[in-house]
Amino acid sequence: MRLTGVSRESFWTGLSVRTTLTNPSTRPGLRLPGRVTLAAGAADVAVRHLRLGLVAQVEPEDPGSPRRLVQYHRWPIAGRFVVPAGRRRAVDFAVPLPWETPVTTFGGVPLMSLRTGLRTEVSVDPDLDQGEMVPVLVHPLPAQQHLFAALDTLGFVIRQAGLQQGRLPGVDQTLPFQQRFGFWAAPLYAGPMTELEVIMLTDSAGMEVLFWLDRRLSLAGVTHQSISRFRVWHAGTGQRDWVATVDGWLRHAIDRHAAAAAHADWSARIRESAHVSRHPDRPVAPGGGSDGAAGSGSVGGGGGGGACRAGGHSSDNIE
Repeated sequence: MRLTGVSRESFWTGLSVRTTLTNPSTRPGLRLPGRVTLAAGAADVAVRHLRLGLVAQVEPEDPGSPRRLVQYHRWPIAGRFVVPAGRRRAVDFAVPLPWETPVTTFGGVPLMSLRTGLRTEVSVDPDLDQGEMVPVLVHPLPAQQHLFAALDTLGFVIRQAGLQQGRLPGVDQTLPFQQRFGFWAAPLYAGPMTELEVIMLTDSAGMEVLFWLDRRLSLAGVTHQSISRFRVWHAGTGQRDWVATVDGWLRHAIDRHAAAAAHADWSARIRESAHVSRHPDRPVAPGGGSDGAAGSGSVGGGGGGGACRAGGHSSDNIE
């Protein structure tokens, strides 16, 4: 499958820009391969530089402001060169996606309004010419996929997904926004909370998960929120009992949430069984676990830079 973005011919330069992706399906941390083809009109065109940028719709920190298009990552792929009159010039690329690239599809289905795309920027004196945005389909890493599946098994229903501008305090974050997934609480957990917001921040070693719990009493106009953080490594992802792990995270988060609201008469703790196969995994001593790959060869299709190598061990850090 090949997707192409073509710019309108520039009035001043007669240059057209075409960006083609060899495979638009990828995962965070993998390389995205493709080609930019430039075609000149009746005159030579001197190009100063050629860049690629990832673009997405982001919600601003002010809830009253509209969403805006944000370029959140950029790669230079070529310096100065000339496209002769009536000729074409092709530039191949294989750029590495940031580990925090937002996931836009799960199970082959687009995630609500989440979209991200690749835009080509061509600097030509005195103009800046841009190709049309080419859609990029970002699939979840194995750890993200297992987390989604575990929440579904436990009865959580996704209600919204989006990108929120800003940085979280105390969190190692490289992009200027976070991807947030909102879930309606599963019946077993619906007493202490009404909504669950999940934020996943990935890097080459593992994934940090933030559970943002919210308990609303609409008639009383009361709301209580709390955040719990967990860490899991990419290594050993396939051997982990994810339903038990996520249930353990939820119980820990709910206990902290209830303790913070101990003064309120509606605080609660979870005591019933979530029907999991065993207790949540205990942390493995340093040196345990094994290396793992970020994704299968069926997705990504480019370069060897996409491997997710983790020299650490498979464990959880709970806060």
